[in-house]
Amino acid sequence: MTTTTQKLETSEADLVYDVRGPLPTAGGRPPLVMIGQPMDASGFGALASYFPDRTVITYDPRGLGRSARKDGRVDHVPETQAADVHAVIEALGAGPVEMFASSGGAVTALALVAAYPGDVTTLVAHEPPLFTVLPDAEAAERAFAGVRDAYEARGWGAGMAAFIAMTSWQGEFTDDYFAQPAPDPAAFGMPAEDDGTRQDPLLSDRSRAVSGHRPDTGALTAAPTRVVIAVGEETRDALTARTSVAMAALLGRQPAVFPSHHGGFLDGRFGPAGQPEAFARRLREVLDAG
Repeated sequence: MTTTTQKLETSEADLVYDVRGPLPTAGGRPPLVMIGQPMDASGFGALASYFPDRTVITYDPRGLGRSARKDGRVDHVPETQAADVHAVIEALGAGPVEMFASSGGAVTALALVAAYPGDVTTLVAHEPPLFTVLPDAEAAERAFAGVRDAYEARGWGAGMAAFIAMTSWQGEFTDDYFAQPAPDPAAFGMPAEDDGTRQDPLLSDRSRAVSGHRPDTGALTAAPTRVVIAVGEETRDALTARTSVAMAALLGRQPAVFPSHHGGFLDGRFGPAGQPEAFARRLREVLDAG
């Protein structure tokens, strides 16, 4: 499959995206767009490889990967990123598209469907980390504040260890969670040394608007888009499983269960390996059911 890299220059960002396959598409199916946040296009290589019959589009959100910002900001806002994805879809000239969106990208995609309902025919939103839909939303925010504080005080290793502890906690964030000692970075294979940087989009406040996004459920249910909230079977009752179940309930439906965990489509080059082949098979089933 031939891959071409293109750049869409706007007044606020230069958005870089990759096109695998022909445009116009072959076989009458729309393009399949895959988006993440803070993951950029490089994280979708394994998943895209299981769709050789489809034209697959991946992109780097503004300020991440190859997409340079020109707006003078460092924060990541779902509505802004949704407008960027809309601009890319328009530039493709092949919409409406099918979309798989993961983690913060799933939050972007929900904002996209709410604002631009004609852009997407089917959205599979995999484990959107929406703290706002949880019954213990305040506690979830407090838990993330602990991650941010660990990162700001002791650097990336301490922050990532705290993040793993937070995202692997099962159930609501209770007093037992907050009574735990700070996790040791070495226990997770993380460096204890502080390199002095504080720009990580996952551990800093730069992506706070992502978990703090309040989805427009009225617009989502009114849109012609088929919205499928997906959850990994191995995520069990951890944070992003709970946000997925709660988001699906707000839309009046059950989540679709996918193989593996939050990064179930990864092959091990970007975070813990999932089950990309089984994940792709399930994604194809869900897309074809529409």
